[in-house]
Amino acid sequence: MHEVLRAEIGKGLRVQLAHPAGHVITLLISTMMYLGLQFVLGQGELRQDLLPQTLVAIGGYWFLQYAGLVMVADLIEEKRAGTFAQSQMSPAPPWLPMLGRLLTASIFGLAVAAVAALVPMLVAQIAIPLRWAALLPAVLLGINALAFTFLLATLALVSPVIGPLQSLFTSLVLLLNGSFLPLDLYPDWLATAARVLPTTLGIEALTQTLLEGRTLTQLWIGGVLPWLLAHTLALTAVAGLLFARNHRRALESS
Repeated sequence: MHEVLRAEIGKGLRVQLAHPAGHVITLLISTMMYLGLQFVLGQGELRQDLLPQTLVAIGGYWFLQYAGLVMVADLIEEKRAGTFAQSQMSPAPPWLPMLGRLLTASIFGLAVAAVAALVPMLVAQIAIPLRWAALLPAVLLGINALAFTFLLATLALVSPVIGPLQSLFTSLVLLLNGSFLPLDLYPDWLATAARVLPTTLGIEALTQTLLEGRTLTQLWIGGVLPWLLAHTLALTAVAGLLFARNHRRALESS
């Protein structure tokens, strides 16, 4: 099992590293988009009161977006080439290769998000303090985003329109998770709707610990931490159930 997982991760890393220009272009577009967006929203200036919160939020979006692109594009290519069924001919359980793909996607998603966030921090002198209390929300944010990425991948196994669906879902995340404006500036009904989307609750918990100095106990009492846990578990459960069904259907149609 460990050999299958190692081989899948190695294959994914080799495929991604074979096209470095695409990653560089992605980083340039991501950083320019964020700074340009904040310049427009700030009416000709970069507002220091909004930059830290929105940078944390768009960092979560970048991780989700790029991890999803890496994993879903890989599956779509195998489906089109007709090699998906061959890749499943192994004594290892079917979820293990998918886990390897997910780990590869998370590595590149994290790398892009980290570098894309570092550039605006240096250019606009954005200060984000590091606190130990933020570690748990950061981990849960990552798991939440990866659970949604896995959900997209299970849909890619059977859906011919996964590309437009992925663009739609990730665009909604970008619009509503706080990447444009902090969540507390939204109307109550819109903030409530935004918290249903992936990454939003994790970003809210992360910003409260990093920028407001709240403890995990305060996050739990305030409700954001238990809701984040519930949301992450629900996403993981739905993705797992869909994978069991869609994986069988994908093999039957291959």
